Amino acid sequence: MKFHKLVIMMMAFGLVFASKATVFAQDDDDDNGTQMEEMDEDTWQKQMDDLNAQKTQLTQKIADLSKDIDGLKQTSAQKDKDIEKCENDLYAMVGTTKSGVADFRKKFEETEKKINSKTGTPDDARKMYFDDITNDKARCLPEFQDRYASMKKKLDDWNVKPVESGYTVVKGDCLWKISKMKYGSPYFWPAIWDANKNGVVNKDTMKGRKKMISNPNLIYPGQVLKIPALTDAQKKEAEMKSKKYRKVRKHKMETKKDDKKDMKKDEKKDTKKDEKKDTKKDTKKDDTKKDTKKDDTKKDPNKK
Repeated sequence: MKFHKLVIMMMAFGLVFASKATVFAQDDDDDNGTQMEEMDEDTWQKQMDDLNAQKTQLTQKIADLSKDIDGLKQTSAQKDKDIEKCENDLYAMVGTTKSGVADFRKKFEETEKKINSKTGTPDDARKMYFDDITNDKARCLPEFQDRYASMKKKLDDWNVKPVESGYTVVKGDCLWKISKMKYGSPYFWPAIWDANKNGVVNKDTMKGRKKMISNPNLIYPGQVLKIPALTDAQKKEAEMKSKKYRKVRKHKMETKKDDKKDMKKDEKKDTKKDEKKDTKKDTKKDDTKKDTKKDDTKKDPNKK
């Protein structure tokens, strides 16, 4: 507030000197071109005295305000020192320093971000660096206290294993269809396959290949399948497996088509070769018969 007063006083001081300069810069004529009345020496001296008095007052006020500003700066500097001392005392109570808190803050923010976004697994979050944060008294500082409690709750909820459900296969079912029914997306079917590769829920009552799903394209009515609850990370993994499986299967189908085409071409070639061979054989037989008849005619002219 005092600083604003100082600015106002300086502006007033400037206006006084501006008005003073204006008095001396005035022309003998006014704006209408009429002759102005001359100022006598006493009047001029009185105005100068008034202006000098105002100048003295303003100069004194500026000096007072400058003194107040210097005092406020000293007070502010002392307050900063007091705050720094309080911070250092607080950090010492939890066994750390200002630089130690800075390192702790960096770890805390990284772990908080990882848990909020559920990046990796709960074990990853504990190793980097939730367990370290828990063992550090710096978490009790006001800056971290509430955030730590919230982060711990989110980690505990994340660490709870989802409950699996079951599904009984009926005629016409496939993993693609079941995935669509249970998860809302058909692309998570590899997760159901993985959960039942080593055995379905009722494997003890099933026989032979029906005890498990060894081939994702072969499931049987009466099988009770495990339907695992999936995290976001597991859903992404299942979707990637689905896309990869489709690519591999598509490639195999295209390869089979190409093989069939090649087999047909080879069969056609073999058929043509066989036909040519048969034609050549028939031609040779005919030629042999003709030669035999000629020889018989030569030996016995009576034979025709």
